[in-house]
Amino acid sequence: MKDWQQKAEQLKRETVALSLASRHPQTPWYAKLLVVGLVAYALSPIDLIPDPIPILGYLDDLVLIPLGIVLARKMIPDEVLVECRSKAQETLDQDGPARWAVTAAIIAIWVLVAVLLITGLFHTFHELAAPSG
Repeated sequence: MKDWQQKAEQLKRETVALSLASRHPQTPWYAKLLVVGLVAYALSPIDLIPDPIPILGYLDDLVLIPLGIVLARKMIPDEVLVECRSKAQETLDQDGPARWAVTAAIIAIWVLVAVLLITGLFHTFHELAAPSG
């Protein structure tokens, strides 16, 4: 059981470190884009396959997130990762504004995505419903 707890803590720390790396000036833009999407997906209650579906519900989390982390690690310079992992550990050791800031950023990203999707769907349906001619 302790092994699982350690792995969960390590995953949490790595997720926060990647979040910090996404704002680092030495991180390439394409890595920033991947990390923002990955962190938002990892910390979001929204999944591609809903968790209540037996086995498949957790498969996306068990496959997509680790693959995304591996890919992001390869895109981000090593010195940036070392610095961000150290800051992530400091953030996780304290319970305060820094931790809430990460949570607020994730929520803001999902609200923005939802607004864009709803707006796009509204315009699509509006165009389909408009009379031709």
